[in-house]
Amino acid sequence: MKVKVYNWKNEATGDIELSKSIFSRVWNPDLVHQVLVSKDANRRHPWSHAKERGEVKGGGKKPWRQKGTGRARHGSIRSPLWRGGGVTFGPSKDRNYTKKINKKMLKVALYCALSKKLADGELKIMESLKTKTSKTKELANNLKTLQSNNTLLIASLDNTNINRACSNIPKTKCLRADAINITDILKYKNVLIDKEAVNVIK
Repeated sequence: MKVKVYNWKNEATGDIELSKSIFSRVWNPDLVHQVLVSKDANRRHPWSHAKERGEVKGGGKKPWRQKGTGRARHGSIRSPLWRGGGVTFGPSKDRNYTKKINKKMLKVALYCALSKKLADGELKIMESLKTKTSKTKELANNLKTLQSNNTLLIASLDNTNINRACSNIPKTKCLRADAINITDILKYKNVLIDKEAVNVIK
């Protein structure tokens, strides 16, 4: 499939052939949702922790004899019935929130997101994302010309100028092509991809 290639002046400078297996996928919301949920879950850490009766210090000795005191029988002050005792079914730091997603599903979900952006007219292939300087003003003016706010820029290689320039623009982020992820692609409304970066996305 052929799509237009644009420059910073929002002028079409030519065409580029894109792989249908990457940029022409059928939108699969269930798969995309599953991958996004797994990514959020894998970033989650079980910080909360309440001690169970086996983790509370003390309580090795029976508090009083079994019979003859008139009080209820108890075997340990670590019991959940006691103040300062263990907690029943409390949060545990040993809880595992991770959800496994195989590589093929991750790849297909990423391709679905790219295809959706292209189909909705929110993805453009750029002749080059390189800028002459690292000035924020230059990049901001370029994005304004493209009528592109809330933008993710995907460059082929590290570009110090554009990284510095976009770091101070709200709702703008620059990524290397080998570091793209579905979360950022769906987070930003517009996606600009360097022509050379297309070959890196596989």
